[in-house]
Amino acid sequence: MVKRIVTGAHYGLLDWLVQRVTAVVMAIYILLVIALLLFFSPHEYADWKAIFANQWIRIVSFLFFVSLCWHAWIGIRNILMDYIHETGVRLTIQVLVIFSLFFYAVWAIEIIWV
Repeated sequence: MVKRIVTGAHYGLLDWLVQRVTAVVMAIYILLVIALLLFFSPHEYADWKAIFANQWIRIVSFLFFVSLCWHAWIGIRNILMDYIHETGVRLTIQVLVIFSLFFYAVWAIEIIWV
C-alpha cells in the first residue's frame, strides 16, 4: 500500500476563478477610466475632483482596489506556498503582506472618500 502525503491548501479552482474574475473587474475599470479620460480630458486638479465627486466612480474605484488587493494576495500567497518551505518564515511574510494590503485598502478609502 502506498501512503500519500497530501500537502498544500488545495485552493486550486477557487483561486483560478477569483484570479480571472478580479482580472476582468480590473480590466473593465481600466477601460472605463480610459473612456472617462478621453471624454472629459482633465488637466487640472479641479477637473479630477469633479470626476471623482460622482459616487459611482468612487464605488467602482474602490471595487477596483479591492479586486487588486485580492488578486495580489492570491498571487503572493501561492508564490510563497510554492517557494518558501519554512513554515515560520512563510507565515511571517504572509502576515506582513496581509497587513500591507489592509493598510493600502484603508489608505484607498481615505483617498477616495475623504
